[in-house]
Amino acid sequence: MTPPLLSRFLPPIVCFALAAGAPSLPIWPLPAKFSVGETLLYVSPNTTFTLNCQDKSIEEDMQNSFARFSENVFTHRVPGDTVFADGLVFQVFVKVEGGAELQLGIDESYELTIQQNGEIYIAAPTQVGAIHAVESLSQLILFNFTSKAYIIENAPITIHDAPRFPHREILIDTARHFEPVRMLKRILTSMTYSKLNVMHWHLVDSQSFPFDSPTYPELSEMGAFSKHERYSIEDVEDVVEYARMRGIRVVVEIDTPGHARSFCNSHPEICPSVACPEPLAPDTNATFEVLEGLFKDITGGKRGSGLFFDNMIHLGGDEVNTKCWLQSPRISDWLKENNMTGNDAYLYMVSRVQSIAHSFGRDVVGWEEIWDNFGTKLDKSTIIQQWKSTTAVPEAVNAGYRAIWSTDGLWYLDGLTVKWDKMYIQEPCDGVDDHACGNLVIGGGGEMWGETADASDVLQTIWPRMAAIAERLWSPREINDTILAKTRLLNFRCLLNHRGIPAAPLLNPKARSAPANPGSCYFQ
Repeated sequence: MTPPLLSRFLPPIVCFALAAGAPSLPIWPLPAKFSVGETLLYVSPNTTFTLNCQDKSIEEDMQNSFARFSENVFTHRVPGDTVFADGLVFQVFVKVEGGAELQLGIDESYELTIQQNGEIYIAAPTQVGAIHAVESLSQLILFNFTSKAYIIENAPITIHDAPRFPHREILIDTARHFEPVRMLKRILTSMTYSKLNVMHWHLVDSQSFPFDSPTYPELSEMGAFSKHERYSIEDVEDVVEYARMRGIRVVVEIDTPGHARSFCNSHPEICPSVACPEPLAPDTNATFEVLEGLFKDITGGKRGSGLFFDNMIHLGGDEVNTKCWLQSPRISDWLKENNMTGNDAYLYMVSRVQSIAHSFGRDVVGWEEIWDNFGTKLDKSTIIQQWKSTTAVPEAVNAGYRAIWSTDGLWYLDGLTVKWDKMYIQEPCDGVDDHACGNLVIGGGGEMWGETADASDVLQTIWPRMAAIAERLWSPREINDTILAKTRLLNFRCLLNHRGIPAAPLLNPKARSAPANPGSCYFQ
């Protein structure tokens, strides 16, 4: 059978921002600039990719990207007797200028051109941009059940795309509930569909210490929930490499000096007391020796190396209650000897721990409290992550510090009553001028705290609301209309479901809850 050609060739419509009545694309997040036409193309399920890049180091990553494309797109078997009309897509030409180190600020831009004759071209400066382009292309290809053919609507299509912010994260908390490696990989897979590029791995906390440190193996032996809920060195390597191949950075968080009670199970000498175990004790060099050994395990001791090769490390610094220091006779005496208050010791701890991380080539991220308490006393390289208010970002960047936007009650995914549209309308650069927005607000993210989420429900807690955050961080600032986004996001939720990601209904009053009634995923 020969499917009819449904439209004639027409000039493209240029679209730089989505407005009511304007053409759109079934791509999430919406590209920065694009043009569309009105021609239907057919896509061969045997479509192949031709890679043009002198840098052979990225070839394996790109071939894996092409394989994932085919797995996600060609999910229906096409009858052998299907005959396609003119405009058949059977080859995609990909040109990558060269490989680049996966660090903050890597060029993620790309161009995607789908011509009227079915030829498709991708051009990108780096492998990460090319991976994003392949994902965008995958979302343009639909299956027509009547003709039993794969199609692309509205050709010719031209896309010029790049993210608005370079840091677009999901925080995953593996200390409140252990997340198996396979689940972490499923989360990473799901992130690629909306071009998220950072897994902020909140690895340890007061409740558990699941990381097998080579220098201090007793930390996990005595600090994990159980002997089965731990990450070996090889596990971490596998997760970080799985992420790297998909253009995702993994930024580890070791929260100090608070949220550290799990250290005390094996190292009581670095804690104030058994009864009042945190924050970590500032009065003994043993505290800093343990942290230095742990950080060296993580970083490899130099920039761009180690288990977590990312040049950023998150050191927490939040929710530090100094009363345990004041109640400890030993620490109280030390404070008096050094003419320090509890808050002075807090700054001493933050500064000394940061200096260890700096010595290993890391840029330090800290939660908002360190800014609230110490402001410009902090090293100027410190990155402030806002979570308590909506004022820390403008305050910090106006003082010349970099910042990340992830406010509780707005972008915290464990807040199950916060709906997608409230997340979608948040603006990370409110109160910040354009220059600072483009240079100092490096991005933001959705924070999936693990108190009530484990492998049984974490994905449906993240999705589809995280997609609203993803588009705010990728697409131009003016793409912020919830009415225009709603249908597109319903469609994206269905795409996630089709790809095996259990994204919960978008329209339920409470996140991750089951559908209220029978019906289509496109209307729930």
